[in-house]
Amino acid sequence: MNVKELLKDHPAWLEHLESRDGIDLALPADLPSALLRLAVPHEDVNAVVAARPEPGGPLWWLAERCVHSLVSTMGSLDGPPPFPALPGLGPYFYVYVYLATLPHTRRYHRELGIPEEVSWATFADLGRNMAVHRKRHGTGGLHAPHWFMLHARGLLYELGRLQFNRGRFGGTGVAGVPAERGDMALDVHVPDFRGPLSPEACDASFEQARRFFPRHFPQEDYRVVTCMSWLLDEQLAGYLPADSNIVAFQRRFHPLDRFEGGDMLSFVFGAAAADPARLPRRTRLERAVADHLAAGGTWYGRLGWLSF
Repeated sequence: MNVKELLKDHPAWLEHLESRDGIDLALPADLPSALLRLAVPHEDVNAVVAARPEPGGPLWWLAERCVHSLVSTMGSLDGPPPFPALPGLGPYFYVYVYLATLPHTRRYHRELGIPEEVSWATFADLGRNMAVHRKRHGTGGLHAPHWFMLHARGLLYELGRLQFNRGRFGGTGVAGVPAERGDMALDVHVPDFRGPLSPEACDASFEQARRFFPRHFPQEDYRVVTCMSWLLDEQLAGYLPADSNIVAFQRRFHPLDRFEGGDMLSFVFGAAAADPARLPRRTRLERAVADHLAAGGTWYGRLGWLSF
């Protein structure tokens, strides 16, 4: 395998990696147990083990530099270029990059006094995003491999039902928002496969976040939480009951920018989203999304904010 040829369409990423030294890859001695602890789906475990890069080979070289890129920017809001999804790397290459990075992330967590249960709940998003890949594509792999860079670099933490990551406010200047563009802000995310998005569960997550970040990142001043998601599309309130969990979640936020897309269809329907004309209508949400599209409507994502 010629790594440079494989990455020819990603010159900035290749240049970034070539500027890095390698870092010794320390992979778990008991790979299956390590994978299961990270919530990797059982049907993927054997395939991941079989895909282990060969020491000294081109994928090993690439993995060493990917790990160095993550470790050298641990904790920093200014990170490396995002990992591109490249079929030529195989479906599980980045799983090994993250396996080799996690001991460094764990050490960073320990230095900050972050509880073990928070660390492992956060790391389990690796397996969850492999389940998301199977849900959406019907095959093994890691969904959006760049996403776990936030976890591995110590930026994102799972606190109950919700995830929060340290970042910067990206909204446009609006009266009443206690932040300017570029100010520090927390981004909140709603992971899949985590049960109902109940108001009680969300309340508990926000309360945990209000204790967690001042305790472990006392030098950082967070006044705003933002959420960028299709869940905030106000059109949903026209289809769902007023007491639905999604509508209650929307009401927490002041709406800002709207954008097209937002990955709604894949999140709601999985692999069935490939044929928008034949979307299933098994739940209230599925019926709302499919009926709106059938009537010629468009769904949007929305950026919202709330005071922290």
